[in-house]
Amino acid sequence: MAETKKVYRKFELQLSPVWVVLLLLLATLVWGQAPAQQAPSQPATPAQGQTAPGGDARPPQGETAAGARSAQEQKPKVAGEDAGATAERKISPKEAEELFRSVDEILKFASKDTGLPIKQEVKKQLTSRNEVEAYLQKNMSEDKDAQRLRRSELVLKKFGLLPRDFNLETFLVALLKEQVAGYYDPKTKTVNLLNWLEVEQQRPVMAHELTHALQDQSFDLEQWMKAGDADLADKKQPTPEDIENDEINTARQAVVEGQAMAVMLDYLLAPSGQTLANSRELWNKLKEGMLVGTPDAIEFHNAPIYLREALTFPYRYGVDFEAELLVSGGKQKAFAAAFANPPHTTRQIMQPKTYLSGEHITPMRLPDFATAFKNYDRFDIGGVGEFDVALLVDQYAGVEASRALYPHWRGGYYYAARPKGDASAPLALLYVSRWSTVEHAAEFAAIYAKSLPKRYQRAHEVQDGSKNAELDLEALETLVGKHTWLTEEGPVVIEVEGDTVLVTESLDQAATEKLEAEVFQPAEAPGR
Repeated sequence: MAETKKVYRKFELQLSPVWVVLLLLLATLVWGQAPAQQAPSQPATPAQGQTAPGGDARPPQGETAAGARSAQEQKPKVAGEDAGATAERKISPKEAEELFRSVDEILKFASKDTGLPIKQEVKKQLTSRNEVEAYLQKNMSEDKDAQRLRRSELVLKKFGLLPRDFNLETFLVALLKEQVAGYYDPKTKTVNLLNWLEVEQQRPVMAHELTHALQDQSFDLEQWMKAGDADLADKKQPTPEDIENDEINTARQAVVEGQAMAVMLDYLLAPSGQTLANSRELWNKLKEGMLVGTPDAIEFHNAPIYLREALTFPYRYGVDFEAELLVSGGKQKAFAAAFANPPHTTRQIMQPKTYLSGEHITPMRLPDFATAFKNYDRFDIGGVGEFDVALLVDQYAGVEASRALYPHWRGGYYYAARPKGDASAPLALLYVSRWSTVEHAAEFAAIYAKSLPKRYQRAHEVQDGSKNAELDLEALETLVGKHTWLTEEGPVVIEVEGDTVLVTESLDQAATEKLEAEVFQPAEAPGR
């Protein structure tokens, strides 16, 4: 289920959510618990230019040659303003000049904090709401991403992770417009600051975005992120390695955003003498607020669980990943080395020790999709990673059950199709998951079975004569063997053998039996 995250990822490099809730919590947890340390006034102090504890925006004292340029030279004309725009306050020319002067000082802080060198000056410009909205609409409407988005939306709805009447494209545009706080554009090498956001709110965001600029200068972000851009729907017969690599985008995005979040936190904590590496408890308190959002974050607050979790994943789990690397190997391992040897699954991000230990999970054997689905047109295919499983279990069994079960994930994939010549037919689905033990496979199968009444209007178990009564799904804790339900969209089959769970939905019996034979066939003996 990586497609949605791939679509959103192209914006994340440029559009970081407004972490106002994080700033407010910092003010409470850091400045409210101990006497505030005033930022030193000497030019050499990297923390200069950030917001002081009382909300006093302190401009940097020492300017570089670039920072000393005139406001007219540094600040391009803002285009796209509505002549009749009213009410919303815009920052003044003096504030804009002050903000632009802060860029170079904050860039120095980010460079020192990450160990990534400053190879060139970062361009900067002030951007209006209209320009941001036009940018979003243009990128969202690009053909390839629009097609990916439509596929993702229908697959997520089939799994029950999105409501059937939900419009994903409309939501994403509205959310990004609501959450934008400034962005770095790797195409133009420019950090875009916002002409309607208070200066003191933009400085921490600038620390985040300028970290992206440093990453880009050393590693070329666009090229680095393309490693996971392969569209499996275009492949005739994906390989097990293709499925394994389907999460590369998500894992790499967690590195990119986790590093930027780490620098932003260090920047905010600098006056108190704390850092992410020595203030993990503080970060643990802060990150829960990311899933709540601010009172005015209406789109985010009303989003389905899957989207709230997926959209904040690179930030919350990414910074945890970076913190673990900082503790285990220092700045070099957490920043430059994470780009040179990046993680490739959400499991490695969610459980950094699996990355540090070099854990290798054998790719799952795949069935012959072309033969099994010979009467179907392929719609989509992809990996179902540890994070996807965590959200499935969270939605249908709760957070605690999810935390207990998802570390036992050991692989998964899906294949979605439609009957040939019938575009109006319900989407047919194959989903296979593998677990660390037989017991955990049975536990997951039970949770998946419990989801059926929540996803279908009618879900009635088919009795095969050997069973005395229909399963009581509410009381179900484990599920073994093969079970079939009839729904308004066709049969649902859940079958468990050993550590593997096979699910087919809206698929005909012949295709299901062919898939069962291939998925559960015994592994070949060594040497054969």
